[in-house]
Amino acid sequence: MKTVKSKFKFKGGVHPDYNKELARDGAIERLPLPKELAVSMSQHLGAPARCLVKAGDFVRRGQVIGEKAGFISVCVRSPADGKVKAVEKRVGAAGAMADAVLIDTTASLPEDAPPPPVLAPMDWSSATREELLGRIEEAGICGMGGAGFPTAVKLNPPPGKRCEYLVLNGAECEPYLTADYRVMLERAPRIRLGVEIMRKVLGLPAVRIAIEANKPEAIAAMEAAFADIEGNVEIVVLPVLYPQGSEKHQIYATVGRVVPEPPALPIDVGCVVENVGTVAAIADAVELGEPLLERVTTVSGDAVATPKNVLAPSGTRYADLLEFCGGATERPAKVISGGTMMGFAVSSLDIGTTKTTSGLLFLSRRRVFQYSSQACINCGRCLRACPMNLNPAEISKAMEVDDVKTAEDAHVMDCIECGACSFGCPAYRAITQFCRKAKNSIRARIAAERAAAAAAKASDGAAKKEAK
Repeated sequence: MKTVKSKFKFKGGVHPDYNKELARDGAIERLPLPKELAVSMSQHLGAPARCLVKAGDFVRRGQVIGEKAGFISVCVRSPADGKVKAVEKRVGAAGAMADAVLIDTTASLPEDAPPPPVLAPMDWSSATREELLGRIEEAGICGMGGAGFPTAVKLNPPPGKRCEYLVLNGAECEPYLTADYRVMLERAPRIRLGVEIMRKVLGLPAVRIAIEANKPEAIAAMEAAFADIEGNVEIVVLPVLYPQGSEKHQIYATVGRVVPEPPALPIDVGCVVENVGTVAAIADAVELGEPLLERVTTVSGDAVATPKNVLAPSGTRYADLLEFCGGATERPAKVISGGTMMGFAVSSLDIGTTKTTSGLLFLSRRRVFQYSSQACINCGRCLRACPMNLNPAEISKAMEVDDVKTAEDAHVMDCIECGACSFGCPAYRAITQFCRKAKNSIRARIAAERAAAAAAKASDGAAKKEAK
């Protein structure tokens, strides 16, 4: 194993104020079990899990309360013992509604309650690839760094595809967030074990551990954990540049490969990228039989009394996280779920955390300001900032008049919604939001076209059957 500096630098990117000093030195603290949890059935990319419980049911910690509802889906397990108070639609951090199971964790279980389900610890070295993939799936593991892609699917490339490089994402380039940093410091041996398991599943690919240069302590911790590992393993130190955590740009920064335009995926260039938290969760699921029921979330910002990195069960209300960190020092002007670049402003603290809740920020009026979007001045800053080589100005101007075709022709579907264009715009244009609007319109059109084609095919099949 060796440590090297990245040889490749992607075009574009920006340098926001990182503000990581607020929470970076705070060791991970476990949140006492809240009295109530709101466990969403939509904690991952793809189809929401299908709820299996109803009001009045008693549940045990680790029990499957939501089964996967498709190929791109993940099961949901109860983070605690308790009684189901209700199953109702709840708003998530991004504003979408999904079924959520409200669990009263103070309820006494009946004497005849079944024992909690147990996932038997596995010897990963003797387990088959299929057994390891099965364990990752039944543990409900998804990507914990962003979109929440089902991990068992990502680790099982389709026929004809082979993983040559396993890239560990330890960049954590979002401002304020330090959850991954603390996981690398405090759980480096678990990450090492997770890598060994993933290498077996993927057929012994080379490993690249990507960490930004502003995290020397994390680099040292990973060097110590991986010092005696066999095979082609490198820690790649990345320049400090946002969005260094994007998987496409991390692939380029670590191995110099370029992922083609959508629908191409990293596996199309022989790469699989996983967040360091996800890798540690894989180790726990296999060796300890522990499903993914909790995660580390950074609670930070200048309006929170004591910024912390909190280990909390899924479904923890934002209000409980804030209370654990000493409450707010003043009325926050903005609350953001995630980081300041790609996170979502929220209007309620009743939202429950999910497997992908990396941060919760409470910002005072000194850190935010009101502005009015103005006309594009054609300065070109968004073009220079865009890491995907797009023309964000053209896309935003097209979407101002709902010209989706022009936006699509300008390759808006390549947009990774990193926010670099909006960050650098002197006219305060909502460029990223225009890109999201265009992408949603295009996806809706494609879905409608597929549904119409399926209906036509079914109708044609029925007509031919009747004719016979």
